Amino acid sequence: MSDVIVVGADGSPTALAAVEWAADDAARTRVPLRIVYAVERQPYQLSRFSDTALDDALDQEAAEVLAAAEAAARDRHAGLAISVEAVDGGAADVLREQAAKFGEVVVGSRGLGGFAGLVVGSVSMRVAGHAPGPVVVVRNRPEWVRGEIVVGVDDSPECRPALAYAFEQAWARESALRAVHTWQLPVYAYAANAAYELDQINADHRIVATELVDSFRGRYPGVRVTIDVHCEHPVVALIDASAEADLLVVGSHGRSGLGSAVLGSVSRSVLHHAHCPVAVVRPRM
Repeated sequence: MSDVIVVGADGSPTALAAVEWAADDAARTRVPLRIVYAVERQPYQLSRFSDTALDDALDQEAAEVLAAAEAAARDRHAGLAISVEAVDGGAADVLREQAAKFGEVVVGSRGLGGFAGLVVGSVSMRVAGHAPGPVVVVRNRPEWVRGEIVVGVDDSPECRPALAYAFEQAWARESALRAVHTWQLPVYAYAANAAYELDQINADHRIVATELVDSFRGRYPGVRVTIDVHCEHPVVALIDASAEADLLVVGSHGRSGLGSAVLGSVSRSVLHHAHCPVAVVRPRM
């Protein structure tokens, strides 16, 4: 569990939804909320000398956005410990640095102002693909509480931090947890003389998923868990499950050609198409 929850603010509707989501999460998990505004001065510093008036205007905008975000958070949870800060730098860099220092980061899926260009596929994608720990991308808050967290599970090492975070969320919310595990037939299975038993393959995959989930059950005895196993593409299964979820949690398996961490195809796809907020959880080094 994070010691502090960080949320990016910029005055946009999705950033406001992210602030409200983060405030709720901080209240549930009883940790402080930190609201951050990225002041990107570089595009305006075209001359050799600084422009004091422009700097003052950028600082004033940051103060106004942070004040509005703090007010929105306090409207939801008056007693919540909240700090605010304007940080010089690009949005993605600022949020990645905050993640490394504090833990969980929450962002809106489309931003304005200090987080200009914050859309799925841009800044939010870069933060989710590089920041350590959980990054929650909020398009809008669900209109009602559904009482279920969905998590994608497989037998990779990257799955364990995501599953741990999903259990923490379910525990804090007193929600059910749905673990979704998928598998696909290899190409040779479609050959005319291939011998395979679908029921047995499905049963074997259920054993894998159950053993993984059971390794966390003891820490969260009150969480009700359902394990879904499908012969289906993981993106399809996770997006379908997200329609009835308060939060979808996935790990990230991506690597770039240079070896730096990036989003995998499943994480990228669910960020674009999920029906609820998505948490991408990368291991903390």
